[in-house]
Amino acid sequence: MATIKKEQRDFMDWEFGVFFHFGIRTFYEGHDDWDMKPMPPEGFNPTDFDADSWIKTVKEAGARYAVLVCKHHDGFANWPSKYTDYSVANTPWRDGKGDVVREYVDACRKYGVKVGLYYSPAQFGSSDMISREYDDYFINQISELLTNYGKIDYLWFDGCGSENHKYDTERIIAAIRALQPEILIFNMWDPDTRWVGNESGFAHSPNKITVAETDFSINKDIKDLLAEPRFLPVECDFRMRLRNWFYSDSDEHTVKSVDELLGIYYHSVGRGANLLVNIGPDRRGRLPEKDAANLLEMGRIIKERFSAPLETKVEEKERELIFTMTQQLVNHVVLSEELDADCEIGEFEIKIYPYSYGYPVTVYRGTTIGHKAICQFPTVRTAKVSVSFDSPKRVSGALYYAKV
Repeated sequence: MATIKKEQRDFMDWEFGVFFHFGIRTFYEGHDDWDMKPMPPEGFNPTDFDADSWIKTVKEAGARYAVLVCKHHDGFANWPSKYTDYSVANTPWRDGKGDVVREYVDACRKYGVKVGLYYSPAQFGSSDMISREYDDYFINQISELLTNYGKIDYLWFDGCGSENHKYDTERIIAAIRALQPEILIFNMWDPDTRWVGNESGFAHSPNKITVAETDFSINKDIKDLLAEPRFLPVECDFRMRLRNWFYSDSDEHTVKSVDELLGIYYHSVGRGANLLVNIGPDRRGRLPEKDAANLLEMGRIIKERFSAPLETKVEEKERELIFTMTQQLVNHVVLSEELDADCEIGEFEIKIYPYSYGYPVTVYRGTTIGHKAICQFPTVRTAKVSVSFDSPKRVSGALYYAKV
């Protein structure tokens, strides 16, 4: 039987996080992954770097965690690593004494946001990626990140570029678990969470949590088979802008609208997954105004819609949940099941009783409840709502009426 860690349950409660792609590539317009174009470290020089403002903004938007790119595929270290010359220590920024990771972690702690760090195992220009020396370099850099910045909640490995490489994963994972026993690892090798398999922010339906395989990278269609089924909460990452993870001067017009962001929220958090939206801080070291404004407005609307459930009486029966109330308007039911690794509720159905007599009317059918199912339907007036499901498990829920 698959086991569930406390940290995995906590992760699902985080629900909404923000990804920050920021580094040397921020300062070299037009670069793509693996294009091998040089990006000299002297180009890195944010004029008004302020990680505090990043985290203050995302906290206000409702995010409970963040993930910072510490080293992307280019190999540039956003901290003064002892194991490479290609780092902030050899840039003009703060006379080479700056540390992006330190300021980011301190801001997360200040605002009570969970700390996530991204590290790309693969990097271009390294011909010895399958050697013991590269594994040593990998472990040494990860050890710096997991030793010098206090408790790290989440370590995000990107499979891109590692499709045909083999690392000493047992040694790497052992080092990570020894340094930070409670850390959550994203998707690779000894995962605690898993990638949804796309970069659009959409969870699948049904969205099962206990799985026997995972997706590895955007460049690899085949699955990674697990030794045994594992309980792996899903995370849906996507870009605020259409194409670029890092900041660009040329694509502000592609910033996702608030309406689109809300749609992604319903298709990720609303399907029991976590949402991780990427914003690329600009060359000042600030969040671009339009990206930040739309994020904040999305957060405001989510809070407005779901902060005040309707007053109801709830009756729990085997395979059914019944809400009764005075006649009023309803257009959302939010459900959650008692999670275990053995059995997950599959199909469920929501019915409303528009009158005190006659048959109920089905307004929603779903395929997964899991951690959270946000069920939206056209506004109806009713005094009774029932939810029936296909497994004798405990389900909780609430009703909402959203005017927008």
